[in-house]
Order: sequence, then C-alpha cells, then structure tokens
Amino acid sequence: MKSLTEYIVIECPNKKGFINLTREVEKCVRKSGIQEGLCLVNAMHITASVFINDAESGLLHDFGVWLENLAPFNPSPEHYHHNRTGEDNADAHLKRQVMGREVVVAITKGELDFGPWEQIYYGEFDGMRRKRVLVKIIGE
Repeated sequence: MKSLTEYIVIECPNKKGFINLTREVEKCVRKSGIQEGLCLVNAMHITASVFINDAESGLLHDFGVWLENLAPFNPSPEHYHHNRTGEDNADAHLKRQVMGREVVVAITKGELDFGPWEQIYYGEFDGMRRKRVLVKIIGE
C-alpha cells in the first residue's frame, strides 16, 4: 500500500467564506500515483470545515445565510459561554460542527470518484489567518 500526505494552506481574506478545494485535491491524487484507494480531506482547525456539495454560487450564499441564522456572530460573553474565555468565535465552532470536519472520497482509476456535481469545499468561519487542510491518500 502507498500513501501520500499533503497540506493545503488556506489564507481566507475574510472572516467567513467558502473555497473550492477540488482542483488542489486532484493535484494531490495525481502526485500520489494511487489508482485505487481513499482520499481524506480534513480541516485542521476547529473553526473551519470541509464538506462536499455543488459548485453553485447561490447555494454557497444560502449556506452562509443559513449558518448565520443557526449560529449568529455575537462576541458578547452573555450570548455564548465560550466567549467568556476571551474569545469571540463561539459561532464559528458551532458552524463547523454543523458543516463537518472532513470528507473521504474514493479514488478509482487514479481519479476522485465523485457523484454528479460534487465538489470539495473548505468552509471558513473565523478567518483572516493562515490555516491548513490535510490531504491523506492511501491505496495502490
């Protein structure tokens, strides 16, 4: 069995946003030389997410609005107990919990084996700083 570990560096210029990682992950799969296996893509920060969905700008906008309704930004320690630690990002932790930590995609014939329209996205909920995404590929 072969494996490859790569890190994609993310520098989201905004506090929140969605970044399509599909092409970067595909480069990693090609680099690995693995024809049959699995690819794990993991947000290595507790205020960020990795998920799979459609590459459609209206849907990405809707995710942002929906998440803000579920867990609105509010730096007040009276609103979120986590903010009593001196942080102001409790909402980002909650948004990450909803959107998920990681995805696993099958590799078939040397390519990510997606369903129709599927793309890999990074969701940033407390940005404006450097973060990493782990790509771990295993197989033959």
